[in-house]
Amino acid sequence: MSDSGTVSDQRETVQTTVDLRCTGHVRRRVGFGSTDYRFEGDTLRELLEAFFAEYDVRELIIAETEADATTRGWAPKGTPLAGTWRKNPEGEQTRRYARVLVNGTFNEHLDGLDTKLEDGDRVALLYPFVYCV
Repeated sequence: MSDSGTVSDQRETVQTTVDLRCTGHVRRRVGFGSTDYRFEGDTLRELLEAFFAEYDVRELIIAETEADATTRGWAPKGTPLAGTWRKNPEGEQTRRYARVLVNGTFNEHLDGLDTKLEDGDRVALLYPFVYCV
């Protein structure tokens, strides 16, 4: 209890260290391809917030609008698609061609940005070089 007679919230700050991989445009911008990255928290959202605060690459990974997340050439609306398709909510989607993986699985197939991370997990920020003629 504190001097005021109330129980203070003294939750221990969780820190997580992941094996962070960067490819393509992200790698070129941050200057490395792989690092052990330590951040406060234990979710993909907290990792990305910390990483984007340190490295200015948010616009390479996160789509602000639905239009930023899609590209021409996708199946037309109303076309039945095989399999199970999931996507993150608007504002939490990746840009077209960019992807975020946790232990080799696209984040939208997990719990999106709320995916829990543990020490040693592999997180990849992919934005490959794409050249169109």
